[in-house]
Amino acid sequence: MTSPPDKPPRRRALVALSGDISGAFGDLGTLLPYVIAGIGLGVLAPGAVFLGFAAGYLLVALVYRAPIAVQPMKALGAVILTGGLTAAETALAGALLGLVLLALSATPLLGRAARALPQSVVTGLQAGLGLMLAALALEMMATGWWLALPAMAVLALSWVWPRGPWALGVILAAIWLAPTDGQPLVSETAIIADGLSLTAVAGGMLAQLPLTLLNAVVVATAVSHSLFPDAVPRVSERRLAASSGLLNLVLAPLGAMPMCHGAGGLAAHYRFGARSWVAPLTMAAACALAALQGEAVVAWLAAIPVPVVGALLAFAGVELMLGKRLFDARPDCRPVIAVTAVATLFGSVLIGLTAGLASEQLRRHLVRRRARGTPHDRG
Repeated sequence: MTSPPDKPPRRRALVALSGDISGAFGDLGTLLPYVIAGIGLGVLAPGAVFLGFAAGYLLVALVYRAPIAVQPMKALGAVILTGGLTAAETALAGALLGLVLLALSATPLLGRAARALPQSVVTGLQAGLGLMLAALALEMMATGWWLALPAMAVLALSWVWPRGPWALGVILAAIWLAPTDGQPLVSETAIIADGLSLTAVAGGMLAQLPLTLLNAVVVATAVSHSLFPDAVPRVSERRLAASSGLLNLVLAPLGAMPMCHGAGGLAAHYRFGARSWVAPLTMAAACALAALQGEAVVAWLAAIPVPVVGALLAFAGVELMLGKRLFDARPDCRPVIAVTAVATLFGSVLIGLTAGLASEQLRRHLVRRRARGTPHDRG
């Protein structure tokens, strides 16, 4: 006796829903350290921060209809966490970055610049960012391998059943079973005095803008096109710059953390099962609920041990490193990818871009030389 014809579609729908809900929380490995530390230092207020991410993910669900990540701006976040920016300076830097991104998105120059970047360099930048995430993840997991390894084992099931609720299960278990002697994401808090320094604001913006344009616009577009082909008509460099700019221009002055669409977060959402608009909508609802709970949610999230967050981050890094274009690249392009990735890992995104462009020029020169043939070749 055959099964009713409506069962397979229902089963597929349940599997899809499970993956989207799990994948919605796949990027917490990059979100949590910045958000909790920023709140713990007294620079950010939990309600405004989580409302900002809720608005960001709602915008993603409505505009892109795909699991495009909404992440803290990492370079600016690092400046915040090292005491370089006060609350007022963070709001001003975020709003000004938003204004710059909106201005760039309104011109065709951004798209042209992105298309001018060689694919080998973009792939190398993507791999280098993945290596950076993996290196940070190893440092975090090293604080407690006895917690990290079980979390990694559960998360590894995503290679068998990509749309299973693995990330969500690990997060809930970590909150429930968090040991009292575990190392929290924030070990101590200190209130940073408010104030305004235009020099500090300019420094934070200069550190962040190149990273946003490369990682959250150019590379994020390339990754989204590879992972979500159906969303290609809706995702472009100019649109990602515009949505990032709008979010920061409107929300940063209200206390939200400066945000962008990180390529690593996009890979993390995908790795743990996110495939549709349901994932960002789920994350928007979760962030809105967190905003209502305020300090209580911060306490729950801070209870997640650092090694578990590191395990989530490790899978995001691996997903970013092992992109499809890495394996599809021509043999003569692979040295360029390697040089770009290594320079990004040990230097920065800008250093990786410079090294990648130089090595790509060398590769093209050698290809042209071989095509023409040297005088010795001609005999």
